[in-house]
Amino acid sequence: MLQTISHNAQGKHDVIAFKLTDQDFCIDIGLVREIRGWSPTTVLPHAPHYVRGVINLRGSVVTVVDLSARLGFGASEPTHRHVVIIAMHEGRIVGLLADLVSDIVTISDDSIQAVPDIASDPAHEFITGMITFDDGRILRKIDLMQLLPDAPQYGG
Repeated sequence: MLQTISHNAQGKHDVIAFKLTDQDFCIDIGLVREIRGWSPTTVLPHAPHYVRGVINLRGSVVTVVDLSARLGFGASEPTHRHVVIIAMHEGRIVGLLADLVSDIVTISDDSIQAVPDIASDPAHEFITGMITFDDGRILRKIDLMQLLPDAPQYGG
């Protein structure tokens, strides 16, 4: 489990940490509306490879993005243990399929390090920073603006 700090101060913000293929990632908690268990999606024809389909969220149709596929790790095979992180992006609601949510972490702005310049890493363009912990873990911060381009085939 990642270190959790319960108090927030200026220069600090909360992120929600989650796992994809045994790797640690996070997004700003202010973007997260809820976390749901996995449920099957309805497939959308001609959707990008990383779009699992859509779900019915209390009467609204929400697109579910397979984060593992989008980041270049290959498509997930969801089980009852997977979660869908319901997030707000560009005024739209989107579901983000992840292996599991591991923690809510408070990080300071000065603890976010630059991403090493690795041209061969397909996920590099989606990662805005790296947060290291004393136990050796590295948490990668995802930028939803880059990960989920504003496109007609992605709705919600």
